[in-house]
Order: sequence, then structure tokens, then C-alpha cells
Amino acid sequence: MMVNVRLSADMANILGKPRLTVPLEQDATVADLITILREQHPALQQNLNHVVPIISGHHASPTQQLSAGQEVALLRPIAGG
Repeated sequence: MMVNVRLSADMANILGKPRLTVPLEQDATVADLITILREQHPALQQNLNHVVPIISGHHASPTQQLSAGQEVALLRPIAGG
């Protein structure tokens, strides 16, 4: 199955594009997606350590299963005051 990934601005700058389409196994989870991204895009290693996966506007757990065509936004946490 194919899953769409929307990257945070800093990751998009590293790769030169804001979105990716990633092939995954049918029963893949958010954690599987992150693992595949680490393998396919080593330049994102450091950034992927701290991403917050968002699906349909909600935080997604690492064990959440993904569906074909789903979009996962990988956002970076921002601290402010």
C-alpha cells in the first residue's frame, strides 16, 4: 500500500520537497513508517527522533495501523513561552 507523508518545514528543506509517497506492507504501523523513512532518507535521522505523527488532525501512536492512501503529517514539537 502507499501512504502519503507531509514533512515539517525543516525536513522538507533537507529533502527539497514537502511530501513523500511511501510504499508499506498492508499491516504497517506508524512505527514501521518511521523505520522505512530512516532507511530511505538517512539525512532525516536526527529529525525523525523527535517527530510527532499526526493523522486526521490527531496525534498518532507508534502502534497505530495505517491504511492505503492515508496522509501522515510528521511535525516537529515546538516549545514556546
